[in-house]
Amino acid sequence: MSRDVTVATIRRRLAEEVGRLDKHAPWRVALAYPSPYRTGMSSLGFLQIYKSIQHEPDMAADRAFLPDDEHGPRAVPLTYESLRPLRDYPVIAMSVAYELETAGIVRLLEASGIKPLREERSSRDPFILAGGPLTNSNPLPLAAFADAIVMGEADTLAVEVLRILRDTPSREAALDALAKTPHVFVPSRHGASMPGIAQCDDELLPAWAPIRTPDTELSNMFLIETERGCSRGCTYCVMRRSTNGGMRIVPKEKILGLIPEDARRIGLVGAAVSDHPKIVEIVRTLAERGCEVGLSSLRPDKLSDEFVGALKLAGYRTLTTAMDGTSERVREILDRRARIRHLERAAEMARKHGMPRMKLYLMIGVPGEEDVDVDECVRFVTELSQQVPIALGIAPFCPKRNTPLAHAPFAGIDVVNARLERLRRGLKGRADVRSTSAKWAWVEAVLAQGGEAEGRAVIEAVHAGGAFAAYKRAFEAFTPKKPKKSLSIVASA
Repeated sequence: MSRDVTVATIRRRLAEEVGRLDKHAPWRVALAYPSPYRTGMSSLGFLQIYKSIQHEPDMAADRAFLPDDEHGPRAVPLTYESLRPLRDYPVIAMSVAYELETAGIVRLLEASGIKPLREERSSRDPFILAGGPLTNSNPLPLAAFADAIVMGEADTLAVEVLRILRDTPSREAALDALAKTPHVFVPSRHGASMPGIAQCDDELLPAWAPIRTPDTELSNMFLIETERGCSRGCTYCVMRRSTNGGMRIVPKEKILGLIPEDARRIGLVGAAVSDHPKIVEIVRTLAERGCEVGLSSLRPDKLSDEFVGALKLAGYRTLTTAMDGTSERVREILDRRARIRHLERAAEMARKHGMPRMKLYLMIGVPGEEDVDVDECVRFVTELSQQVPIALGIAPFCPKRNTPLAHAPFAGIDVVNARLERLRRGLKGRADVRSTSAKWAWVEAVLAQGGEAEGRAVIEAVHAGGAFAAYKRAFEAFTPKKPKKSLSIVASA
């Protein structure tokens, strides 16, 4: 019965897709995403690799996703294009966006009858290839599962690796060949020494998604890059200017020329979309075509009256931007350009252009933050709420490798929750305050700083039910009881 439900869901979704690149080829790879379809099909990187494989002669990609919860715990993942189980494929290529999707890898492989640990698989099992945004920071926990990992921008490198896997006669020979390939991390050959991050040719930009579908987080939206990378130096961000040469801008004419005439919802994607020098012209042109436009990032210092007016014309109902830290002092620690005057001006423009509210994103638990910083946030947001209703979207600070704050401590679950409660009390009746979980931010922080052993511990947590308590037990060996000088990631519940 579970298979029948899965097949029916797949067929319904395929019927709703626009732009799919159907292809027959002698060599097929399973292109998998370790989260459900709704999430995976909102990933521009995943869809870019799908497109690259479909354009390669004699090679094709069959997409697969973690089964939806309603399909039941015993649902076997099937590929969308061929309705085949993943164990039937010579290669399973996975795109991993962030640390908590590591559990999805375990679930996806085990549900497919494949042992998740790489050393427990034989040459008769599929080759597990990993890549995705997580490789810009710390993919070491993935080394427990992946036979090889493509580091960084895989626009063309992924296909190069797949050619090696297709044309090399044995798994061991393929591992040897991949270990000599720049930007490919082979744990069994390299240990914990990761190669550098790949950068694709600028001529290949932008990435754009060939498939639109209503059954995603970004329903029926055509996704396209406006730029890649960032010119800013935010101390917490993996995509800061030191990553892959900083910001690489796609010309306005190229962006507009790639957008299908029938697309009515457009997602402009990038780490710093509002820093594009022609962004106002792009948004206004699309709005005048009758398109609804969404931007993945809006910086308050870039918001002008003309820009906000274009956003309103393009369907924006809530002006969403980044406040970043709880106070001016904390924003200095983060090296952010957002200033009080920028946020005040943004609120004025939201009101002027008839937007019913403004949403601000910020982090809490940043190194050096104190209660007085939270109190400053309360006072400022209270004043701002007199201009326009305010909603706060809060994420606990999580230190990431390849950033200046890589060795900063996670504040601690109790500390984060106490500051969140202080913020909620202070803003009760004045602003809507919502936060991601401090407990799961701690899990993310352990994996963000961890290695292969932490990846293996995820299996234990998944087998124990996957709740936070299971992760706390599984990670107990890696988390000191008391803070230490540099890297102290402490949980308390």
